[in-house]
Amino acid sequence: MADSETKVVFICGSALRGQPDHGNLQAATFVGEAKTTASYRLHSIKDGWHPGIYAVDSGGISIPGELYELTAEQYDYLVSTEPPNMYPAEVSLEGGGRAIAMLYPQALIEENNWPDISHHGSWTAYKASQP
Repeated sequence: MADSETKVVFICGSALRGQPDHGNLQAATFVGEAKTTASYRLHSIKDGWHPGIYAVDSGGISIPGELYELTAEQYDYLVSTEPPNMYPAEVSLEGGGRAIAMLYPQALIEENNWPDISHHGSWTAYKASQP
């Protein structure tokens, strides 16, 4: 899917198509829709500023999102625009694939008691439910 000069990135938050930070992907190539395996939790960070996901051993959900192929320059730019404390890591996708996603430290989520929004199923569903 990606050559040595590109990275496949899983997007599940504010950079999705139709979301306010989609432009941060620049002209990245849309590969398709995808879902993680059911091994992640989804939280709302800082009063809905952005989502935070992290891996769990049990009790996880499958998070829907989009896959993009980014050049090294596009990837570096995307990472530079991410909120503080987010970090790139591989996630497991349904069907056996893997991609890079921006995760958020579980310890910080717990320390700040940011709400678990996993029951909404996705970031866009959560945002749509807000007044």
